[in-house]
Amino acid sequence: MNADDSDLARPLVWLPIPPEEIEGLPENLEYAHWNGEPDFPTDPARCAFYVPPYLLGTEVSVRPLPAMTGLRVVQTLTAGVDDILPSLHLLPSGALLCNARGLHDASTAELALALTLAALRDIPGFVRAQDAGEWRQGFRPALADKSVLIVGYGSIGRAIEDRLIPFECARVVRVARSSRESDHGPVHAITELPALLPDADVVILATPLTEVTRRLVDETFLARMRDGALLVNIARGGVVDTKALLGELGSGRLRAALDVTDPEPLPAGHPLWSAPGVLITPHVGGPSSAYLPRAKRLLRDQLAEFALDAPLQNVVVTVP
Repeated sequence: MNADDSDLARPLVWLPIPPEEIEGLPENLEYAHWNGEPDFPTDPARCAFYVPPYLLGTEVSVRPLPAMTGLRVVQTLTAGVDDILPSLHLLPSGALLCNARGLHDASTAELALALTLAALRDIPGFVRAQDAGEWRQGFRPALADKSVLIVGYGSIGRAIEDRLIPFECARVVRVARSSRESDHGPVHAITELPALLPDADVVILATPLTEVTRRLVDETFLARMRDGALLVNIARGGVVDTKALLGELGSGRLRAALDVTDPEPLPAGHPLWSAPGVLITPHVGGPSSAYLPRAKRLLRDQLAEFALDAPLQNVVVTVP
């Protein structure tokens, strides 16, 4: 068998990170680097394990899928897989879709806490005052003694609560798809939200975007939030009905801190940019210095299992 035949015998992996930059990759796999460039690095039909480029958009991520007839695994580098789910019909039967559960917990939880503190303590107002050369003192809300409701209590939700603990919140209430017990206390079912919302000073959204959670935060949801409450969204923009939120922001009854929006990217001139009481960051929960080393560890570990034909972690869907 010549060298070319040997390469063809090894399962091919497409990585958005140069493989030589990831230590410990299994040697019995073949690797190609593709990060959204116009040309593909190899014949897509040979790819068995595909890692879509990170933060380059759905169009780029799904572009090679129709030609990946031998695909066995799609491993995203995002916790949510809503950009891939509509294209499942393009994948061969039996292919696995895996998410990056755990990869972004620390970074996204940090941002959730940063947005909460910045919005409560009016950091944007102080920055504008600094730009104007003005000394604007005054009382601002503290996170201490506040009631916080976390909607979406997966690994990111738990990481958020871990970071809230030192801030002396009055209480933290947890909500997930179904009720259960956690290390920190009871987790309420999403059906209990109407009764829980009126008691929350801060509502943090950390839920995946699904058909159940799409526009979960609608007029009814927002109307049940208490006057002056803060909505923090580090989940997906589609979880919130933007028009309904604009109505509450415009009245001044609620405030919001948003790392994700609908639409996204938020176009110039969109009313969210100038709405009162809103702080916006451009979907930067995941991209931080914590991303790359964790992404490399995830890929190394998943590929080690793949090379052994062992069960993979974080399987979201098996294509029928």
